[in-house]
Amino acid sequence: MPVTCDYCGRPSPDGDDVPLTWTTAVERGVLRRFCDVCSREHLRAMEGKLDSEWW
Repeated sequence: MPVTCDYCGRPSPDGDDVPLTWTTAVERGVLRRFCDVCSREHLRAMEGKLDSEWW
């Protein structure tokens, strides 16, 4: 199953693999993956450890 960004839905260019430029997080026990664009856009919220629902 192809990997997609859990925020915007963008598919991974590597298909089933998560690119090194993507961010991986665990929120409330659920693995979340964010593309490089969303990761850059929400970097401060990620550093503040806010769950993606707060972005």
